[in-house]
Amino acid sequence: MDRTSSRKAFAQFYAEHHNWLCSLLRRRLGNSMDAADLAHDIYLHMFRKGQLPQACDSRRHLTRMARCKLIDLYRRRTLESDYLGELSQREEPHTASEETRALASEALEQLSSTLSRQPVKARQALLLHRLEGKAYRDIATELNVSVSSVEKYLAAVLKSCRQAACDTRSESN
Repeated sequence: MDRTSSRKAFAQFYAEHHNWLCSLLRRRLGNSMDAADLAHDIYLHMFRKGQLPQACDSRRHLTRMARCKLIDLYRRRTLESDYLGELSQREEPHTASEETRALASEALEQLSSTLSRQPVKARQALLLHRLEGKAYRDIATELNVSVSSVEKYLAAVLKSCRQAACDTRSESN
């Protein structure tokens, strides 16, 4: 069958069965909008596939496709409903005030400044320990220093950070 005759056959098939299929879906869904959408999906699938059922099997074929599309629709709606239910049970995200954001930004700048003044190995030790969760022994191996040096680095960096935080608090009061 050439392209033109294939389109004509599809248009005739559509004209013969569209109202019947929409009625079937409307009875199952109780909603003409969803029925029209599903009918459209069914015909689009058939058009893309490029094959029409035999005339004697047309309604049986459409009924089977409608059943499959209805199952898909119900599954999708259940999934959407479950997802929306989960979202509704989550706490609303907390939005920080402008003042809180400014204070946090200032604290981060102060921390960055404090860390930039520390020796390179002390900074690396802190980052490896706090951000990567590495143990003192692993940090010592990576930095090629002793475990006691790692302990001293971390103590010195944390002391500097605490001091910077105290200085920031006393300035803001």
